[in-house]
Amino acid sequence: MEENKLSERESLELISRMISSTREGLKVGAGNTFLCFGYFTAALSILLFMLVFFTQNDTWAYGWFLMFVFWGFMEARRRKDLKQESVVTYTDTVLAKVWWIIGWLFLITVLMMGVVSAAHGYGDFSLMLPLSLLYGGIGTSITGIIIKERSVMYAPLVGFAFAVYMLMQYTFHEPATVDWYLYFGLSFIIMMVIPGHILNKKAKHSC
Repeated sequence: MEENKLSERESLELISRMISSTREGLKVGAGNTFLCFGYFTAALSILLFMLVFFTQNDTWAYGWFLMFVFWGFMEARRRKDLKQESVVTYTDTVLAKVWWIIGWLFLITVLMMGVVSAAHGYGDFSLMLPLSLLYGGIGTSITGIIIKERSVMYAPLVGFAFAVYMLMQYTFHEPATVDWYLYFGLSFIIMMVIPGHILNKKAKHSC
């Protein structure tokens, strides 16, 4: 009888730890991840804008591939932190899978664009900017739905609006402009940096 009571108590403690880990880990962890991606992307956008604008050399646009390097670094750090966690919740696993798929969307898009460009002898990788906003926005909104945070859910709508604007320019046969870099950076500030600060602020007050 005593063993049953001990087992029940341990189960309650385990559930309590899992709930606490999910609540704190999602908000603080997700907030920090959003801040890292948001600030890095915004800084890279401004840097590449200045390089292309002042040199009039589009070769600097290949600097966008640094996003994949940064993503690899963040993924490696996430895996390392995950091994140190005493409790890994189902929600943590779901979020990791969501962003893993989003990452593959980026990679597959670049590979396909590269193959098609090679086949035709020419390619315009500027299309990656609006597509990246859509992919990143979808992943962010799904994260907001899972952790039940409105700022994370709805902030990507701004990025969606910029993405649609860019895609519509293609339908009007208008070329991509260097201004797209600033639209891209601004979108990430709104859909990742601001929600990231909100998440961390709420997590701080809940402690």
